[in-house]
Amino acid sequence: MKKQHKITLSVLAAAAVVAGCATAPGSADIDKLTADIVKASFRDQGIVKASVLDTDETNKVCSAADVAGKPLDEKMGKVIEAANLKTVKWPANGKFLGDWKEGEKLAQSGRGLTWTDDAKTPNGGNCYNCHQISKEEISFGTIGPSLYNYGKIRGVVDPSSAAAKPMVEYTWGKIWNSKAYNACSNMPRAGHMGILNEAQVADIVALLLDPKSPVNR
Repeated sequence: MKKQHKITLSVLAAAAVVAGCATAPGSADIDKLTADIVKASFRDQGIVKASVLDTDETNKVCSAADVAGKPLDEKMGKVIEAANLKTVKWPANGKFLGDWKEGEKLAQSGRGLTWTDDAKTPNGGNCYNCHQISKEEISFGTIGPSLYNYGKIRGVVDPSSAAAKPMVEYTWGKIWNSKAYNACSNMPRAGHMGILNEAQVADIVALLLDPKSPVNR
């Protein structure tokens, strides 16, 4: 990364010298030049394709706000959330909860989506990297909030009850496409981006909401 950073700076500096001070490239030109250099530095290898560098409008808007050091406009945030909510794929069989034991395995697994992985190997949820999941964990990330007692704190005693339905649907939607609820969320859009399939999302929802799972004990 350091080598690539130096190359990028060198190219930008050369461009500025050639153009002359009066016609130095603007920020849009520099952004495009940088994007072109980065894209040219990657290639398809294994299951990973260079197209992973392509970003949609949601990521572009959020990145621009981050670069500007300003919070995203509230109205724009609502527009982004509404657009992403429309992409949430709800369970085809109507069952939001799968097997929490399988969900725990997924949450603890960080493998998948690297060029050395086999396409047939299931991806992990990598949840522990940003969240505490159970009381027994001694190592976990803190980028996201603790998920310990997720269902219990939210009063989900029986996930199949009508009273629990709004929280069950929210949990599914959040895992499928986090930006449907927080426009510039750092959480991966697991279902939307194909990281997890429908059955895997159901298993993680069960991990978070089933009273018998280690999350709620």
